[in-house]
Amino acid sequence: MDLLLPAASWLMAAAALVSAGACLAARRAVPWQGRQAAVVMAVGMLLMAAGVLDALGEIIVGALLLLSAMLGTMGVRGMPSASACCHRALGSLVMAACMFDSASTSGAGTGVESGHGGHGFDGVLSAFVLVGALGVVGWAVAASWRRSELHRGGAVRSLTVESWAMAGGVVVMCAGM
Repeated sequence: MDLLLPAASWLMAAAALVSAGACLAARRAVPWQGRQAAVVMAVGMLLMAAGVLDALGEIIVGALLLLSAMLGTMGVRGMPSASACCHRALGSLVMAACMFDSASTSGAGTGVESGHGGHGFDGVLSAFVLVGALGVVGWAVAASWRRSELHRGGAVRSLTVESWAMAGGVVVMCAGM
C-alpha cells in the first residue's frame, strides 16, 4: 500500500488536469467561475503531487482553493450551469480540507515524502473529506441524468468527462488517505 500513495497523488493530479482541460474545452458552456475553479484545483493537485509544498504551502494552497470555491459560485444563481459550478466548488472545498488535513500532519513522522500526507481517517477534517467525496460522486451521478437537457453537442461530452474526472480524483484522494 505504501507504494500506491505516490501514485495516488499523481492520479489525483491527472484527474484534475483532465477535469480542467474538459472544462476549458466546453468553452462558454462553463462560465468563468467554473473554469477558474477547475484550473485552481488542477494547479493545487499538481503542486501536491510534486511534493513541493511544505505545511505553510499546503495551508496557502488550501486557502486559495477555499477562495476559488467561493468565486466558483459567485453570480451563477439561476443559470443553467449553476449546479455544475456548485459541484466544482464542492470539489474545491474537499481538496482544501485535504490540504489543511495534510498540513496538520506534515512532519509528524508519516514517512511519506510526496504529495498526500498519508494521514488516515482520523479527525474532523478527514471526516469532512470523506463526506465531501461521497457528495462529489453522488452529484456526478445525479448531474449525468440532467446534463443533456441543459447543453447540446460537444459541451455535454466535455462536461461529463469533467464531472467524472473530478469525482474520480476525489475518490483517489480519499483512497490515498
